[in-house]
Amino acid sequence: MLKVSKRFLDRAKTHLRRYQKLLESAKARDVNESDTVVIITDFLADVLGYDKYSELTTEFAVRSTFCDLAIKVEGELQYLIEVKSAGTDLRDNHLRQAIDYAANQGIEGVILTNGSCWHVHRVYFEQPIRSEMVLSIDMLDSGVKTAQLVRDLSLLSREAACAGTMTKYWKQKEATSRFVVGQLLLAEPTLRLLSREIRVLSGGVRVAPEHLAELLRSEILKRDVLEGERAEVAAKLVRRVTRRRAKAQEAHGPQSTAAATVPAST
Repeated sequence: MLKVSKRFLDRAKTHLRRYQKLLESAKARDVNESDTVVIITDFLADVLGYDKYSELTTEFAVRSTFCDLAIKVEGELQYLIEVKSAGTDLRDNHLRQAIDYAANQGIEGVILTNGSCWHVHRVYFEQPIRSEMVLSIDMLDSGVKTAQLVRDLSLLSREAACAGTMTKYWKQKEATSRFVVGQLLLAEPTLRLLSREIRVLSGGVRVAPEHLAELLRSEILKRDVLEGERAEVAAKLVRRVTRRRAKAQEAHGPQSTAAATVPAST
């Protein structure tokens, strides 16, 4: 569980409801993008804790083009923010320009927002460049409890930026993604463990790891967990760690406690 700063909690308690009402009104009136930027800038300062004059800028240029907003804390760029008008539904194609900005500057964090909805993406500097949404916040969703909304928003706060909390959150999300867990279930060490447990449970029935792998693929794991780009990335990660662990055991013997664990980033 990631810790939420008391400073942020105090600000959220004081200002969050007021901004929810303001954003609800802005959405109903369909205010333009420039006015939405003004609201978001104030929200970033009053609720999330950034200094409006030294840490937020609308003048961040990438290849002679200005992004809508950028957050810079202690001299380091934290996020590029692509803003759409308050009444605009956010779509993936809105993100392309911001991703290009981020890739050019080596920035991992990109936010797409219309003020009420916040889509936080992590950029992976691979070939080709790809991004993944790791957090989605809807400040006007009546079905979301206030406590959960506050926890999610805290990840975007200045306190979280200074503590590297979002990076920890990204790693946690990545390490526990269904794609990584699916590949871990198919990894040889897991299959051997399952085979042993089945033998104990059944009173001696032996099931080959290969048969268990086929059973997992065909009857237990969903196809979308095993197919596609993210599944391929997860499979490479698990294979790499499995090889590393095998080498460590070979070098230090079966009693080695230096076995590698799955890292949280690719």
